[in-house]
Amino acid sequence: MKITKEIRREKRHLRVRKKISGTLEIPRVVVFRSNKHLYASLVNDDESPSRVLLTVSSLSPELRENKTDKLKGYNVEGAKKVGELFAKKCIEKGIKQVVFDRGGYRYGGRVRAFAESARKGGLKF
Repeated sequence: MKITKEIRREKRHLRVRKKISGTLEIPRVVVFRSNKHLYASLVNDDESPSRVLLTVSSLSPELRENKTDKLKGYNVEGAKKVGELFAKKCIEKGIKQVVFDRGGYRYGGRVRAFAESARKGGLKF
């Protein structure tokens, strides 16, 4: 079997997931990055199976209605907007502290822009 980039990323993600887990008080933020979009979910790992509390993506209706040319899911500006919306929705649910799971991706580019804008929005990592 040929080891692809995706398989290497999944291995890194599993290595990180051994150390990180989310609870109801401090849930886990999972980031998935595709070529065109960015997805972020809030997960409670205490329940079996893990329960998704909230999901926001670059395809969310709140972001799609005021779409500009620069606001895409595959650029840093779009990731910042997703992070701001994610933080806003978490604060509305009463969640202020989270654990960040970068999903095996390097902490840079869109992943970093998402995390920093979520921090600016009021979340504590």
